[in-house]
Order: sequence, then structure tokens, then C-alpha cells
Amino acid sequence: MLMGQNQCRGQPSLDEKATLRTLNAFAVDLISIRSAEDLFWHIAREVVGRLNFVDCVVYRLDEARGELVQAAALGDKNPHDRTIINPLRIQIGHGITGRCAQAGQPVIVDDLIADQDYILDTAPARSEISVPILSDGRVVGVLDSEHPEPYAFGVAELEILTTVAAMTGAKLELLREAEVSAERYRALVRSHSQLADETERRRKLEAELFEARRLEAIGRLTGGFAHAFNNTLTAVGGHLELAEAEGLSENAAEAVAQARAATQAGAQLIRDMLAFSRRSALSPQTLDITQLIEGARNAMSDGDRFEAEIATGVWPVRADRAAAEVALVNVLMNAVQATKAARSAAPVRIEAIPIFVPVGGVVAPTELLPGRYVRIDVIDTGNGIADELLDRVFDPFFTTKSVAENSGLGLSMVKGFMRQSGGDVAVRTNEAGGATVSLWFPAVTADPGG
Repeated sequence: MLMGQNQCRGQPSLDEKATLRTLNAFAVDLISIRSAEDLFWHIAREVVGRLNFVDCVVYRLDEARGELVQAAALGDKNPHDRTIINPLRIQIGHGITGRCAQAGQPVIVDDLIADQDYILDTAPARSEISVPILSDGRVVGVLDSEHPEPYAFGVAELEILTTVAAMTGAKLELLREAEVSAERYRALVRSHSQLADETERRRKLEAELFEARRLEAIGRLTGGFAHAFNNTLTAVGGHLELAEAEGLSENAAEAVAQARAATQAGAQLIRDMLAFSRRSALSPQTLDITQLIEGARNAMSDGDRFEAEIATGVWPVRADRAAAEVALVNVLMNAVQATKAARSAAPVRIEAIPIFVPVGGVVAPTELLPGRYVRIDVIDTGNGIADELLDRVFDPFFTTKSVAENSGLGLSMVKGFMRQSGGDVAVRTNEAGGATVSLWFPAVTADPGG
């Protein structure tokens, strides 16, 4: 790494509290960013762009061509919103950015006039910093920033960009694992449709489907997330504690408290996901439907409105109590959000009815084995679900929510649990508006073998 006697003459001084707030917001947003393209543009505009850097280019590595390709930019190098007309391409080992990618180490040049590797740009700069983006130990891209004044970058800027690059690399690895998981899941679903008429082979496929989703979508996601992202949250939280220890004004203390709350919320989400993924086996037991619904309702916010109707003579069901309640709470939360988004004042309705599925399953919109079930319907008065999206709502990582609202795997985890429990879940749009999510729980019969 090339380092000079940096005096930061051209770079504005960094506000430590503002920097921590920006990095903390980035850490929280990372949870819901769903593509590499969105990630690169978010870095350029919402992270580096808010940290007093006048210029930023995010490069991704094209391994086949052995070159860095501009993926996003801030400043004069991005004059057409998110459309890059002629993306910059730099061969590995060429120029300062290419040298950074080749060595896998940050490079700071205090004065570009004296550097023979500098590749002249449309707007000549005087100082430059390049930081590699590493994922799984390999260089996958570079964060680069230039400045029109010499000695613009120092230790503070290096620490910031190194932190951003580390968080970016961890997220890219998770996105790759998510795509592998989603493709594997789609392949299993295609196979499942071909084997639907053969009960034994279908059961085997359902076990493979659950195992693939649990290991790929939950295990790798949460495990990798815990290692890469929790370290970042710990660092941000530590800096916030240091800031509090220095003594803050009332306004500054409130801002730091909000930042710490956001950090703790992100950490809690990680813990919740890890707790679910570590359940190597469910513990089915006989459950009373009324108690199951009441437990899920108690877990919701006091301001949420529900209306429950349980049919007379409804059978008890067999499922893991904690997992069943988590699944039902997940569905209730989606219903509440959909109702609020449509500005509806109607309560979310919960219905429980006994159902007998005959041979052929004509009563059920899902592929259930013949037998007795209890169906819990969660009915909202939201905007409903478009027909073209109904087949995708259970895909891992699929969501119609914004980055800020999305909370992770959602209905994908619900479907995995219901199928492992011998039931299923289905979604339909109501004719009068809104949507209904139906959870099919296997009922406990008088004959233990029935």
C-alpha cells in the first residue's frame, strides 16, 4: 500500500458521529438488499456519497476477461442516473485500481502527478484511494475514490472504505448463496411436480426440499450473516459507546441512542434467525387450536386488531408448538402490514375449521395426503396479490416490500415448516379484496395410527 504524509488538505474533515450513523444505517439496510446491482448503487449513493467523498466508482471483477468493470459511480462519472453509457474497464494489474485488485491490498496515492501508474481520466485528479472488495478470500471488486487536491486521503478514509468493502464482500457472498439456494429450490419444485402421483417418491422429494431450503436458505444465510455482519455491528456499537463516554449534547445523545437501538435491532434479527436454523429436529406434540391462535395473537402488538372464529368440534393438531406459533405470527404480521398499507380499518380475521381431504385432494388447493386436517385461515383486507405473483410468494427471498420493510425469509420458512409437519400452506386473493393465507395442520385422530 502506498502511503504518504497525508495532511487531508483537500478532503473535508469527517464527522465521526455522522460517519457512524451512515455505517450503521448501511449495516441495517444490508439485511434486505436483494441484488448486487442494488448493492453497488446503494454503496455509491447512500454510503460513500454521504461520507464527504466527492467521487466514487464501484468496480466488479470480470474474471473471464481479467478486468474490472464499472458497476456504479458517484459524481461526474455517473451523469445518467443508474445508466452507465460507457463503463470504465481496467485490466488487472494496470493503473492504481488494477494494481489494488491484483495485490488484494488497499492503495493510497497522495499525489498522482508523481505516480506513473495513474491512468488519466476525463477529469484529472491529484490523489486517489483504492480498496479491494473481498468475498470468500477472493477479490471480487474495488472501491475507488479520487480527489482534485493532493493528500486528500488518510487513515480515517482508509478505515471507512475498508469497513464498507468488508460489509459489501460479506453481502455479495450471501447473495451468491441465496441464488444457489433459490435455483436449487426451483429445480426441486420442478421435480416435485413430476413425481406428484407417486406418494413415496413425493415424500422423499419433500424431505429433500425441506433439507435444501433449511441448509441453504437458512443455515448458510444466517451462519454467514452472523460471522460477517455481527462483527460489523459490534464495531459500530463499540464506536457508539466510545462516543457516549466522551460526553454528548442532548441532541447528539439522542442521535447516538437511536443509532444504538438500530444496531441492537439488527443484532436481534440475527439471533432470531440463528435460533430457528439451529433446530435440527422438530418436537411434534398435540396442540389445542384455540391456545395456538391465542399465543400467536399475544405475540403481536397491542394496537393490532384481530377477530377470531373457531368452528365447533375442531380437532387438536400435531406440530412443534414453538415453530407453529412462529409460523402463525409470521402470517399474521404480513396480514397486518397488508391491511395497514391499504389504509383499511377492518381487523384481520382468523378462522379455524376441520377439513377432511379425500383421495385426490380436491378439497385442498395444495398437495396433501388424504386425511383429517385443521385449516387456519388468516384473512386481510389489503390490496391482494397479483395473479402473476401467486406462484412466487413462497420462493426464498421473494418479497414485494421495500428494502426498509423486508425482514428476510418470510413465507418461505412457513412453507418449509408446514410441509415438514405433514401439512401445507396456500395463498389466494379474495374476490372482495385482500388475501387469505391458509395453514393446513394435520389433525390428531382418535386412532393414533389413523
